[in-house]
Order: sequence, then C-alpha cells, then structure tokens
Amino acid sequence: MSTPERAPATGEQTPATGEQTPATGEQLARAWFEHAPMIGLLGLRLVAIGEDEATVELPFRESLATAGDVVHGGAIMSLIDTAAALAAWSRHDPAEGVRWGTVGVSVSFLSAARGADLSARAQVSRRGRAISFCRVEVLDGDGGRVAEGLVSYRLG
Repeated sequence: MSTPERAPATGEQTPATGEQTPATGEQLARAWFEHAPMIGLLGLRLVAIGEDEATVELPFRESLATAGDVVHGGAIMSLIDTAAALAAWSRHDPAEGVRWGTVGVSVSFLSAARGADLSARAQVSRRGRAISFCRVEVLDGDGGRVAEGLVSYRLG
C-alpha cells in the first residue's frame, strides 16, 4: 500500500532532481508512477489516466507467480492500489495539499490469473474533501474478471 509522504508543493524543487514540481494532480501522479521503485520492480505500465480514472497493466513474469503460473495476490493488490492512487490524483488540485496515502483496501479475488498479463481499471466513485473512494476491476488478457477492489485514498 502507498505510504503517506509529503511531496514538494507546486513550484517547489524536487529534492532528487531539482526540477519544478508539476502543476496538476495528474502530472504529479505521472511523475510518481515514473519514479516509484515498487512500480518499477513490478513492471507496471500506465495505459491511461483521465478525469477520475486510470488504467494500469501488470505484465506477467514468472517472478510474480505464487505457485506454477498463478499470479500472486500481493502483486494483484499492488496493481489495484496503484491504479486507485492514479485515479484519485487525476483530478486533485495540488493547491489543496500534496500529502497522500492509502487508507483502506478491500479485494475480492474472483478467479486465478494463470500466466496472464493483467489490466486494472480504477474509477473514483466518490471524491470527498480529503478521501477519494475508488472501485477497481482487474481483467486478464481475455477479458476475464480476476479481482475487484475498493480503495479509500487520502489526499490533501
């Protein structure tokens, strides 16, 4: 799950690169996605990000399997958490604050993902003052439903 951290405010320089921080929530989300070590370790790919939604892919690798060719549930949960975070950030105004973190996750595994690339589509169901509530559906390459998740994500 995402860890609460403080990102530089809009216009501040980022410590790692010295670059100016992006001006929109979507830009911050993209920058986070590109630089987060766990995202790189899992090999996640950002397919799309739009207003209150995001789609992320998890390409299958043997190192993500739990037994045989079944994708580990922890990898699927990370995919769900990441897609929800991107959807939550997509329409967030950084002027409202740039602290974040996953508050809660509930995942239902519907079928085993066997040796398949996975795709997670997250949508913000409700955006509160500080908490965004997201629904995430995970599909395999054939469109089969693998998992669904509910994520509560704090921004501000």
